[in-house]
Amino acid sequence: MDVLRPALIRIGGRVYRKNLVHEQAQQQQEEDDDFYAGPGDCADEPCDAFVVEETEKGFQCRVEVPSPLYKYIIGKKGETKKRLETETRTSISIPKPGVQGEIVITGQQRGGVISARTRVDVLLDSFRRKQPFTHFLSFALNQPAVQERFLQFKEEVLEQCSKDQGVSSSLFQNPAKLHLTLGTLVLLSEQEVRRACDLLQRCKEDFVDQITGGKPLTVEVAGVEYMNDDPAVMDVLYAKVRTKDGSDRLQAIADQLVERFVASGLMLREWDRVKLHATVMNTLFRKDPGGAEERSSAVTGKSSSKERESFNGRNILKLFENFSFGEAQLDAVLLSQRFSSDASGYYATAGRLSL
Repeated sequence: MDVLRPALIRIGGRVYRKNLVHEQAQQQQEEDDDFYAGPGDCADEPCDAFVVEETEKGFQCRVEVPSPLYKYIIGKKGETKKRLETETRTSISIPKPGVQGEIVITGQQRGGVISARTRVDVLLDSFRRKQPFTHFLSFALNQPAVQERFLQFKEEVLEQCSKDQGVSSSLFQNPAKLHLTLGTLVLLSEQEVRRACDLLQRCKEDFVDQITGGKPLTVEVAGVEYMNDDPAVMDVLYAKVRTKDGSDRLQAIADQLVERFVASGLMLREWDRVKLHATVMNTLFRKDPGGAEERSSAVTGKSSSKERESFNGRNILKLFENFSFGEAQLDAVLLSQRFSSDASGYYATAGRLSL
């Protein structure tokens, strides 16, 4: 990282600088990284940035933190916590590992408590970004007629293109899990899951019902397209989805939902507009025959795995460019749980916004 151009982290509409940390072992670095709002920023914090209570001994601020993130505030051998306390002249009380609760920051100076809270928030935001996502907002497309057409697509592709480099049956999505992904979330506690469910219901009241008129959306799933720029070296092939009436209502719902979840802090912004797509083939599925969930990297065709084996999709595009997977009724936005299945074979549902 260029010390003259440090990485910036945006939290609650404010921008903070990420402090340079010398890297050691990767695991140690994850616990040792520290960030700060910059010299003198303590005094510059607005008084109403956080809820700070006045007590008999000074001031106090509470912040609810998922227990898996405690270790990032504590640091290796407690060094991060000690440094925060020393530099801000505060005391930071953290619940025991595995016990869900609040981190309590106390100090004699209001500015010190606010500074400590700011640094804790920056730390948590940074390390939350490193966590694998746990849930995602989705529209289910696993209706019987679509599944039947998808299985026909799979059969015909394997019949006509199986000799093409990298093409195999392991690339195809599990038909029971066909879906549109709107955005991914890292929800690390029951409280955060409830927050996401509550936000879904507010979105329904605020704008979704107005867009849909209180009725399901009928969509056409037809045509295939690929993510990267070379069809001969393909990682993701997806089916295109559009509303049957030609309106932009589906896109409007998707974009506004993501906008609201990003604003709440429950989701990270990954693109300006949601790319409406239903993955039908993905090289990530080679190692997860049960159907790996799409992550944001799938949108760009990138993968964190160096061993990802691409496939030549030129013939597939030529032969199946306009393949129709049929129509589907979208009647709910689901808060789906990663690595799970319900009785139908779709992902387990943690929350629902009914259209």
